[in-house]
Amino acid sequence: MGTRLNRPLLGANFFAGDVVAGLGPYLAIYLLSAYHWKPGGIGMALAAGSIATVLVQTPAGAIIDATRFKRAILAACTIIIGVSAIIIVITDDPPWLIYSAQIAIGIACAFLGPAIAAVTLGITGPDRFTAQSSANQAWNHAGNVFGAALGAALAIWWLPDGVFWLIAAMACGMLASIAMIDKNAIDHDVARGGLEETGPDEGRAEGFLALFSDKRLLTFAISVVIFHFANAAMLPLVSQQLALGSDTGMGIAFTAACIVAAQLFMIPMALLCGAKADIWGRKPLFLAAFAVLPIRGLLYTLSNDSYYLVGVQSLDGLANGIFGMIFLLILADLTHGTGRFNAAQGALTTLIGLGATFSNLISGWIVELAGYSTGLLFLAAIAVVGALVFGLAMPETAPTLQKTDGGATHDPGITKT
Repeated sequence: MGTRLNRPLLGANFFAGDVVAGLGPYLAIYLLSAYHWKPGGIGMALAAGSIATVLVQTPAGAIIDATRFKRAILAACTIIIGVSAIIIVITDDPPWLIYSAQIAIGIACAFLGPAIAAVTLGITGPDRFTAQSSANQAWNHAGNVFGAALGAALAIWWLPDGVFWLIAAMACGMLASIAMIDKNAIDHDVARGGLEETGPDEGRAEGFLALFSDKRLLTFAISVVIFHFANAAMLPLVSQQLALGSDTGMGIAFTAACIVAAQLFMIPMALLCGAKADIWGRKPLFLAAFAVLPIRGLLYTLSNDSYYLVGVQSLDGLANGIFGMIFLLILADLTHGTGRFNAAQGALTTLIGLGATFSNLISGWIVELAGYSTGLLFLAAIAVVGALVFGLAMPETAPTLQKTDGGATHDPGITKT
């Protein structure tokens, strides 16, 4: 890329791929196959973590903006996720243990994502943020591929619940990477979206107020909520379909195959966005991610063949590979110079959590009433609505392209209503 990358950040993102993203799909398959939970109960378990994230996300962003102990927060959250993964495989009796573990994971995830983004921005500054974030995302997806492939091998040839122990082991690797990040290299003013020349009281984070003062940020918030409402439940539903008629080990193996198929596509998508987002703009790339969701939802309903479903799941890599990168770039564009990058990120992720929560809850109920195909078609229709909202209402935010998009200016800060 021609830009010097921070290697400890790459390592942290590699291990975070399995630590943060790997648990949800496995939890759905494990509760169904090993503990024989019903889809509605599985949806509630998945929703428990999302609800916890919703409640904590906005104050988490504000805390990350304010604190100089970002590495310590990353380490603590990593430990919580590793321990919770082990709790899940020990027993589901009483069931509140599962819900408690999910709530703990939800709280930890509320801090992890914004903290990694903040440390990245604080180390690189705005000029190198795109390149480092692109590499971070690629290494994150590579970690997910590694974890899912190894998890599948463990499920087939050793222990069905080996994937959860693997998550705990990956958490140890993430802790080692966090320890290697130089705390003195983090500019905490830049890390919250402020400018290096600002004073200590300038650019103070405002949380949810940012959503109501900037039309672009409000439009973006609505768009990403709809994206996650349409997307969040797709893989858990497909994982449950793959588990029907299979033992726990094979169910987890097929789910791991779904993850690998998607993550292999996410790596080049993250690199593509890093190379082209400043040239093509954020908007066309984000619209491409939206367009994949209804296609994927429709294709899921055409066959129940396990290998076919794994193949369709690879399309998830196109959508989420773009989303993970462009989300951060658009948010950095909208909050640059305001000092509220992490607070705004927390506010948006809170709303995203609401979308994911209702996605799992509502789709679980629809599946129980009308079957998996109906639930997947419902999610596909929601994705179409989201694409229309973003396409019609969201302007381009890339600083180099703003003059060509409806007369938008080069002002990277907040546009007041």
